[in-house]
Amino acid sequence: MNPITLQNITKTYEKGKVLAVDDVSFSVNDSEMFGLIGPDGAGKTSIFRILTTLLLPDKGTASVCGKDVVKDYKAIRGMVGYMPGRFSLYQDLSVEENLNFFASLFNTSIKQNYELIKDIYVQLEPFKDRRAGKLSGGMKQKLALCCALIHKPSVLFLDEPTTGVDAVSRFEFWEMLKRLKKQGITILVSTAYMDEVEHCDRIALMQNGKILSMDTPDKIIKSYSEKLFELKGDNKHKLLKDTMTYSDAVGSYASGESIHVSFKKNGKSDADIINGLKGFLESKGYQHIEIVPTVPNIEDCFLSLTKTEIHG
Repeated sequence: MNPITLQNITKTYEKGKVLAVDDVSFSVNDSEMFGLIGPDGAGKTSIFRILTTLLLPDKGTASVCGKDVVKDYKAIRGMVGYMPGRFSLYQDLSVEENLNFFASLFNTSIKQNYELIKDIYVQLEPFKDRRAGKLSGGMKQKLALCCALIHKPSVLFLDEPTTGVDAVSRFEFWEMLKRLKKQGITILVSTAYMDEVEHCDRIALMQNGKILSMDTPDKIIKSYSEKLFELKGDNKHKLLKDTMTYSDAVGSYASGESIHVSFKKNGKSDADIINGLKGFLESKGYQHIEIVPTVPNIEDCFLSLTKTEIHG
């Protein structure tokens, strides 16, 4: 039995006018870290709210720990931990008061489940008397995770937990999740940060309520079906604009300090593709152009899949 299962889940808003989740099906294995990856509006939060029994689906069925999200919602609420995207703890209560309050809701105590949270809580303990609203973003994140774990849940739901948090705190947070996974907790996490997917065992790339691809990050990258090149040159903004008009390319977009340009695999050699693009850009007046083949990442795969979704 999978800890999380969705079958043909559909959810709409505004009396059916807005389709948020479009016939989504997937399951999460025991002690797996599964990521829902996609931009705002992809349907991630709606799925989380359905699985945590805060929202009813229009169609389809879903279960958590073998319990139906509609019929067995009370039982599910006692078995899961949920950390929503926005900080939702009591701002005027101290760190310790928030944690004691959430423990009491589940008839437990900090002492009873301290082993589960101690790696995280030791970082909070020096600030245990500080109001939650006065904590830094990273510390708020740690407190919210402690509160979600204090009753020793079987499944942990984390909806965009690293949004707005600095890079160091983001790294620390994922390291904490890896340790929790080793303790047998199943984790469903969502993020809009494509660079975070490497921490997940499997991921589902989402756009407009649909799953575009679902597999391990490595397998999704290996399935990338185009030739990809990294382009560097002066005046990046204008360079990107001109590159987008090159008819042989199937995609051009900014990627860090460079531009990624993709081409169909049609038998042309890398050298021919590079010379063709270079000649085109030189005709536009560019003189210092650097073009090299590059390895795709998850963001490249996502953009390729969304392009396919749009154009069919």
